[in-house]
Amino acid sequence: MAKPLLKIQRYFRRKPVRFFSLILLYLTAGSLVFLHSGIIGDNFPGTRGSRDSVVASELGGRTSSDIRGLGIMSRVTRRPARRFGPRWARKSGHEESMRRGGDYTSSWNRALKGRNAKDMEDGRAKYIGCYIDNTQKRALRGVSFFDYKKMTVFRCQDNCAERGYMYAGLEFGAECYCGHKIQASNVSDSECSMQCKGEKSNVCGGANRLSIYRLELSQESARRYGSAIFKGCFRRPENVTMALPFSAVIQNMSVDKCVDMCTEREKSLAVLGRDRCYCGFPTPLFSLHDLEDEDMCLHRCPGEEFESCWNDQFFVVYQTQVQDNRCMDRHFLPSRAKQQIALASFPGAGNTWARHLIELATGVYTGSYYFDGSLYNKGFKGERDHWRSGRTICIKTHESGKKEIEAFDSSILMIRNPYKALMAEFNRKYGGHIGFASQAHWKGKEWPEFVKNYAPWWASHTLDWLTYGKKVHVVHFEDLKRDLFSQLKGMVRFLGLNVSEDRLLCVEGQKDGNFKRSGLRKLEYDPYTTEMRTAIDKLIRTVDAALKKRNMSGVPAEYMPR
Repeated sequence: MAKPLLKIQRYFRRKPVRFFSLILLYLTAGSLVFLHSGIIGDNFPGTRGSRDSVVASELGGRTSSDIRGLGIMSRVTRRPARRFGPRWARKSGHEESMRRGGDYTSSWNRALKGRNAKDMEDGRAKYIGCYIDNTQKRALRGVSFFDYKKMTVFRCQDNCAERGYMYAGLEFGAECYCGHKIQASNVSDSECSMQCKGEKSNVCGGANRLSIYRLELSQESARRYGSAIFKGCFRRPENVTMALPFSAVIQNMSVDKCVDMCTEREKSLAVLGRDRCYCGFPTPLFSLHDLEDEDMCLHRCPGEEFESCWNDQFFVVYQTQVQDNRCMDRHFLPSRAKQQIALASFPGAGNTWARHLIELATGVYTGSYYFDGSLYNKGFKGERDHWRSGRTICIKTHESGKKEIEAFDSSILMIRNPYKALMAEFNRKYGGHIGFASQAHWKGKEWPEFVKNYAPWWASHTLDWLTYGKKVHVVHFEDLKRDLFSQLKGMVRFLGLNVSEDRLLCVEGQKDGNFKRSGLRKLEYDPYTTEMRTAIDKLIRTVDAALKKRNMSGVPAEYMPR
């Protein structure tokens, strides 16, 4: 036995390349065996592969990929904005015999492995049960969307809550439906057994079966009426026919009738006044800027038990699902820009939202110092352009430092309360642009380390732009939220463009876009320690002093420590 081994040893000494080739082949063979065992394991009964085959057999032999394709082709829905309703029309949130559901990301599920969505209790969503769904007559008839790779329970709940719906339902592991009421009968929970595509530990309905949750909406989100957004009570314009050119008398006036009529006329505003319904768009003659007390509009509609229609001098206004297209056209600059203008901010300070507003207001794409494929897919077409291309109106950047800043001719500097900005960036880092970090991240070592590293950057970023920027226009995120019309108008003028008031009013109606986190999943405790607050408060004072030194208004009062 020793002689053959000795011969082999001498052979490989003379030809070491062959020795290493043999070792490589051995390792490759071992890897293939390991992968093969993993593939076999995925096809055991009870896994996604077997479930898809069961569903296919139930639907006449179609494969899951065929069914998904049919689903995408057959369902096209509009994406409405948030819904509001007057306080006299609010419903009680009490529901009998409901099991609580969860609002968590896939990473949160990993931290709580083994717990089911129906067992999570956090007061923001309640699991109701499994319901029949029909492609011809949907159980939930609001907005819907599909994601055959990353659908999760929380993602569906979050999207429906953001748009003000009362219910969120998941079907076929990847489809999400929203609605204000359930228009179908319930069945046994065992019929909702398909795993969510984005989180295997939870169930997302079944074939023609919806796992439905009732959402605990914030007061702001809950203010709605059916599919329409309640805008409020407003004084009757002096020239009604000019402000709201289309109107009709409706017998037994109701909110539904007026909203339906204006939707058919493709108008974004439904305005109720006595027995007449007015339709139109926000204009300088009827801008919806001067909101009146709701008590001024308490006269009941003839065809309604609770909803109000008018008072002698006041109108009740709703926004329909019709999109105001006066600010939707966008294009690249026809000729190369002469100046490079930065849209600079610390991460989490609302840069993406500001880009959305600027593009709607100007009709010109914004660019970026970086490339983010997810933002490109959401409509930021300037994302792929090199930042020096000169085809975009301004360039998003989080950079700081003399060399990077001096590359720009001027800049809009976005500043946000550091307590809010740090939390927003932490959510983005661990949950995506409109997602949320998990509780495991907030309570683990990641959050303290993040604050330690990022809080000083919040201050140094602003100080660098104030020091090295050639021409700086400061915009506070909080001021932009409070007074979008005038703040955005100032930003557009700084960019060297004139914009009509009609277009700015159109932007106000679509200000949120798809870049705002909903209030469905807010932390119920303060993540900042006393030491963190002491350090951040000192940074706020430093930035406030730097702004005032340059004859600018300091930080908003809400930033300052109390």
